[in-house]
Amino acid sequence: MTIRSHLLSWFPAFIVTLVFASFTLFVAKGSVIYLGLLLTVVYVLPALCFRVHDLLWPLREGLSRLDEASYSPWWGAHQIQLIYDAVPFLEGLLRALPGLYSAWLRLWGSQVGSKVYWTPRVEIADRSLMVIGDRVVFGHQVACYPHVVSRKHERLVLYVKRVRVDNDVFLGAGSRLGPGAHIQEGTVLPVLTDVGIGQALAEQAKSQD
Repeated sequence: MTIRSHLLSWFPAFIVTLVFASFTLFVAKGSVIYLGLLLTVVYVLPALCFRVHDLLWPLREGLSRLDEASYSPWWGAHQIQLIYDAVPFLEGLLRALPGLYSAWLRLWGSQVGSKVYWTPRVEIADRSLMVIGDRVVFGHQVACYPHVVSRKHERLVLYVKRVRVDNDVFLGAGSRLGPGAHIQEGTVLPVLTDVGIGQALAEQAKSQD
């Protein structure tokens, strides 16, 4: 692991410290300014840090190794997003307001169309690696994983590929989409459907809601 990797592994702790400090100031002062500071630290700062990181060390799709001496951009991106995986209700709050979570994913670099409906407990593992069309419905506890880590021949291998969901798709509750999954236009995924690595599903996968 490189020095850069070690430093970025402290990023979640850095954000938690800033959140605690800004929350303390808000409670002590009761000012809207400090409330704005708190919201900025929670929602804006990590996304901006990610965009700067992605400019310097772009996140590439495909196969790579996590146990090499060289720096893994995915590792840094993962650390920057880790706070939302550890405290999922932070994103759940964004899904309570129509359009806000879609705007949030666009801030990270994903492509998200219009009139996308998110249930509160959707899980997105990589917030910059989603390509979503218009009028898509994400059912309860749908999970999208644009990366997978596995061990092959004593090597730690990472595979990264964007998840694509076309227009007018309904994703049934509990469905899971792996790296490179492509749900084509008009498809309705039944409840608890697993879509594997690089798998494409078309409209013939239709079933009951």
